[in-house]
Order: sequence, then structure tokens, then C-alpha cells
Amino acid sequence: MAKLILARHGETMWNVEKVFRGRADVGLDDVGIKQAELLGKYLSNWELEAIYASPIRRALETANIVARYQKVSVRIAEGLTDFDFGEWQSLSEQQVRRLYPDLFNEWHNNPDKVRMSGGESLEDVRRRAVEVVNDIVSRHQGNVLLVSHRVVIKVLICCLLGLDNSHFRNIDQDVGGITIFDYVDGRFVLTRHNDTSHLRDLQKSVLGDF
Repeated sequence: MAKLILARHGETMWNVEKVFRGRADVGLDDVGIKQAELLGKYLSNWELEAIYASPIRRALETANIVARYQKVSVRIAEGLTDFDFGEWQSLSEQQVRRLYPDLFNEWHNNPDKVRMSGGESLEDVRRRAVEVVNDIVSRHQGNVLLVSHRVVIKVLICCLLGLDNSHFRNIDQDVGGITIFDYVDGRFVLTRHNDTSHLRDLQKSVLGDF
């Protein structure tokens, strides 16, 4: 594989409203669709050998829009599905702060030590996402795009840089942003991180890391 491009899906109303999405099948809003189109146009200058996406609608919609500019179709990878927030799913950040104050503080300060009630831990995410990457490395020689979610991408970045999950909060991944690794001599080398320059034509500020 030449390059691994990690793309976070475009904007949804739940991103705007700061609602925990998790496995909820929330689709892109109008801005998110435009972001996906801009990403597709930007990546049209790159020949992609493969596109893999989370099965959740917001990621799959983003990937399918990008695929219109390529000669490949989207492959679904279950291991890229969003973090299972369990009981937090579909609750706003304000609601979670009120209903789960201790767990929220732990999630903010020590996310690597949290297992969501009825959901996952970051280690669960790491295990399944790394399986996807290992499979891709064994299959492809060219550029590969993965379209996934904030938590999954941040955990993957930690892993590819040789960092443990305690560094989760040291990394931002904005809505519609891309992070790129070169794959050189069996090693992933970070060459671009959280790039949203392809979205500048929107004349709208890009939502940050939530």
C-alpha cells in the first residue's frame, strides 16, 4: 500500500447539536453532503485502489459520494463502525454531563480507562479497526481511503503512531477532515493530519472534534 487516507464523515445535525451518535444511523445534512463532494473532488487527483467505509449511513454516504470521482466502488468494513456509546447514544453532551457526571469526567480525563455502560471501550475499537488495516495492507499496493468516525480514526492514529489509547485526547479529528499516512518499509509514517483545506470553499467554519 502506498498511502492510507483516513477520512472522517461529513457533518450531520447531531454533530451540530453535539449529540452522541455512536451506532445511530444518522445521515449527512446538506453541509455534510457538500463536504463529501468537496472531498471527492479533492481526491479525484489521487488514484484510489480501494475505498472502505463504516456501514453507518453518514460514513457510507460520504464514501459513496467520493467514489463517484473514482473507478472503484465502496467496500463495507464492519470494523470501521462507530464507537458504541451504549446508554449515551442519542443523548446530548449536556444531558450526559447531568446524567453521568462521574463517567463523563472519566471519559474526558482518562478515556482509555472507560467502558461505556452497554457499549465499548477504546481497546475494543482498536482491536477491530487494526484488523481492518492489517487486512488492507495484505491486499493492496496503491492508495486506500478509509471513511469512518471520530473515535475510530483517533484510536487508529494512536495505534499507527505506536501510541497507546491514553493519547486519545492529544489528537483532534474534525468533521470532514483527512489524515494521511505513507506506508514505507512496513511502517506507517504520518504525512498530513486533520486537513480540512479542501472544505474552504464552503465559507463555513468546520465543526471541531466532537
